[in-house]
Amino acid sequence: MINQRVIIVTGCSSGLGLALVKKLFLRSDLNIVATARLGSLAIITDIFTESKRFIMRELDITNDDNIYALIHEVTLLWGRVDAVINNAAICFRAVVEHMDFDSELMQLKTNYLGPMALIRSVLPIMREQRSGLIINVSSVSGMLAMPTMGSYSASKRALEGATEALWYETRPFGIKVNLVQLGFINSSSFKRVVLSNKAKISVALNGPHSEYYRSMTPMIEKLMSLSFSSTDKIAAKIVKLLDKPKERLRLPLTLDAVIFAILKKLIPSSVFENFLYILLPGSLKWGGLWKVDKQKNNMIKNDKLKDDINKEAS
Repeated sequence: MINQRVIIVTGCSSGLGLALVKKLFLRSDLNIVATARLGSLAIITDIFTESKRFIMRELDITNDDNIYALIHEVTLLWGRVDAVINNAAICFRAVVEHMDFDSELMQLKTNYLGPMALIRSVLPIMREQRSGLIINVSSVSGMLAMPTMGSYSASKRALEGATEALWYETRPFGIKVNLVQLGFINSSSFKRVVLSNKAKISVALNGPHSEYYRSMTPMIEKLMSLSFSSTDKIAAKIVKLLDKPKERLRLPLTLDAVIFAILKKLIPSSVFENFLYILLPGSLKWGGLWKVDKQKNNMIKNDKLKDDINKEAS
């Protein structure tokens, strides 16, 4: 057991993380550390039983002390760390105007700063071993930003940029780095998307940008329901990387991720972005002028009415 490879997986309480743990649990040749936030840890402890090769631990990826305590325990128990799968993430849905500092910070901490802190904690161990594998789970949003997903895209692009630099930096030490890019997966993960407070208010009061949410949310849910990719299929592909890591950095693992990667290379950005804008449902009707009063928000349909309101206000 002491010589078996040690694998740490984050965000294991649902979706892809849970699917990864289920597949890893069946293997007898690995020592596995399945992690989740304290509030979600019971989900996996109710499903799995700990053993000499499988442990479940609390991990708040945004808490440095929590990270270092976990790595200290793992190295005392097994003496090594061979792979880290950074899967934990959070997704805020809001237009840029409706995001707030606390939400932005939580987005960055969970999707970028936290994973990088975990990587920094295991790099000295892997460097001494002259071996290791880091798998960062990213998204099509890391290469393609969409309305109401700006903050999420920013956090994933930050992760992708740092992962690219890491690929060069760790190569001389035998440490492999793979960036998994995922698109739409047939799952209920859209239910875990978080609306910012301002976004909630806009939706409830039919306020500015509410038409963005009314358009984008159903579109995303529909595309997810039509996807041929499942969490089980993606988990199986990622588990294969543990035995055969890829030399190349970016690995699009869903069909739409492959298609978008190709289109981004072949089509000039100005053409691609304008074409995509037209395809977004309702986009040609977005951007009405708005009147805000004490009772409700009503769309102002012409400039004349806007001028009348301004005169009354003065």
